[in-house]
This record gives sequence, C-alpha cells and structure tokens, in this order.
Amino acid sequence: MFEGHDTTASGLAWLLYNLAHHPHYQERCRQEVREVLKGRDVEEIEWEDLSHLPFTTMCIKESLRLHPPVTAVSRRCTEDIALRDGRVIPKGIICLLSIYGTHHNPDIWPEPQVYNPLRFSPENSQGRSPLDFIPFSAGPRNCIGQNFAMAELKVVTALTVTRFAIRPDTGRPPRRKTELILRAEDGLWLLLEPL
Repeated sequence: MFEGHDTTASGLAWLLYNLAHHPHYQERCRQEVREVLKGRDVEEIEWEDLSHLPFTTMCIKESLRLHPPVTAVSRRCTEDIALRDGRVIPKGIICLLSIYGTHHNPDIWPEPQVYNPLRFSPENSQGRSPLDFIPFSAGPRNCIGQNFAMAELKVVTALTVTRFAIRPDTGRPPRRKTELILRAEDGLWLLLEPL
C-alpha cells in the first residue's frame, strides 16, 4: 500500500504551478466551475458536479502528464514478455518503468515539455493507448485511490480558482527534485490574489 496524501499534494502543487503560468487556462477553469455551480457557493460543490468539469479535468491530466507525482514504478515479470524487436524479458526479472519517461516521450507526446490540456480533449484522445498516460500506474497493481485523488484535485482546484487568481513567483523558479514523489527543491512558490 502506498499512501495518497503526498502524491495528491504533489499533483496539486504542480497543477497550481501550471495554471499560474497559463492564466488563460486558469480563467477557463474558473468560468467552467462557475457555470457548473450556477450561482451556488463553491462550498456547495457536490459529487455530481465533478463530472461536469471536463476542461478542469483536462488541465489536471496534462499537469499529471508533465509532472507525474510518482515518476517510476517497478514490477516483477510474472511471465516471459516478448518485445517487438524479438528480444524477451524473462519471467522473474524486476523492471523499472519510467512514468516520467513515458509522459515525456516525443513519439507519443509531441512537444512533451509544453503544457497543453487540449491533448486530453475527446478528439485528441481517440486512438491513444491507455498505457501512454499512466500517472496512477496501470494493470492489476494500479493505484486503487485514483478516482478519489482525481476528485480531490477537482474539488481543491475549484475551491482555489474561484477564490484566487494564481500567479507565478518569478523570483523563485522551481528546481525539480525527484525522490519517491516528484517535488520542488525549496517548494513551489506562487502568489495568490483574492478575487
């Protein structure tokens, strides 16, 4: 079992960082949340509302692609695995799978360093392998809390963007620090301005 609070906190921090650097996407999320709430206070957001935030969801997924909280996982092969080039990974071998590497592979993701939530629009997602985007791993040992984590990310994003304009603190650029969880050395610094 792997706890979920560090991973979700990392995902949220990098999401707010990306929205701070892309105010047009931030504003689009803000407007989407306001439209879904239809005049209700943001504290009244309900479970059903979360499925009506497609653009916010695309922003979250793109942030998880660009900055996956867990950058790699290991798996022991339970059977021989034949690769396309004819080589075989034998049963019993432990493989390290790079989530970060997969999410930054230019053969899968053109301009992989660019934050572009529209990669996850329905039309742009058609035909993409489910193994191209694996922030929660994949297969029988994927994250059992992924739906809860996505719900948490949506709620906190909605609560934040409806109350604050998020701006980058240009005086403190982040330096990625890959540990078990992707962090920023000395934290991610943002400026919040009440709306």
